[in-house]
Amino acid sequence: MADKKKKNLPPEAQQYQSFQEKREVKRPIFKNCIKAFLVGGTICLIGQAISTFYIYYFHFTEQTAGNPTVATLIFITMLLTGFGVYDRIGQFAGAGSAVPVTGFGNAVVASAIEHRTEGFVLGVGSNMLKLAGPVIVYGVFSAFVVALIKTILIKWGGL
Repeated sequence: MADKKKKNLPPEAQQYQSFQEKREVKRPIFKNCIKAFLVGGTICLIGQAISTFYIYYFHFTEQTAGNPTVATLIFITMLLTGFGVYDRIGQFAGAGSAVPVTGFGNAVVASAIEHRTEGFVLGVGSNMLKLAGPVIVYGVFSAFVVALIKTILIKWGGL
């Protein structure tokens, strides 16, 4: 807290603020960034390996291998979330585990697991996409807007 704001506080509050600042656990920001970078990079490396697998063994092109790769990553993430492994990865890596595709799979299954006691229809079915639903909606809308802008630029801009 800035010293200017501290002067407006009563003496007990100032003393408490000083006590709190001394006791506050410092976050290892650099260490957390390294963890996020390594885990996020590893997830992307696995995705690239899966993509290469589809290209080499199933004769996909680089452009067509993207969809089965994304589906495979989502499926693996859902399995890992179901077995409780992805939560540990998330606790270790923080934002590094929130790669959009894997974060989507984790959000869907974590919500389903959390609400399974409420039943399959009202619990799992109605809450499974509560968190991931807005991601889908805004993702589709963003893709539409980008495609619209690209189409306009190609048709009228001559790109």
